[in-house]
Amino acid sequence: MAILPNLLTVTGLLFLTHAVYSAHEHSTLYATYATAPSLPLDIVFETLISVLLACAGIISASPALKPIRWARWAGAAEREEARRRLLKGKAVQGAGEVPLGNPWAWVTGERMGFWDGREKRREFADWVRGGGKI
Repeated sequence: MAILPNLLTVTGLLFLTHAVYSAHEHSTLYATYATAPSLPLDIVFETLISVLLACAGIISASPALKPIRWARWAGAAEREEARRRLLKGKAVQGAGEVPLGNPWAWVTGERMGFWDGREKRREFADWVRGGGKI
């Protein structure tokens, strides 16, 4: 466990608590006046510095980011969808099984006029292989 990130976070939160208390005291002190003076700059700076310290501590204590693996999930979902299309007439799921595959198939599969980029890419590749004549 790293001590410096935790120390930064605690220090930032303590200073933030003090800044909030100071702002509250300032506002109650001038509550009886018709036009209250603006918040002093030392309270504003203390608030900003304390927030920056707390954010730096929280960010440095957080674990490293993991890579996004949506492409792997999407490929598996598309393979499952292709397998279902092959087994269209047969019972794919047993009783009580949770359906797998692409959860967005209802959006792209049955929608009329949906532009399929992969199919267009295949058509274009076939057109180029065929000589590319109009």
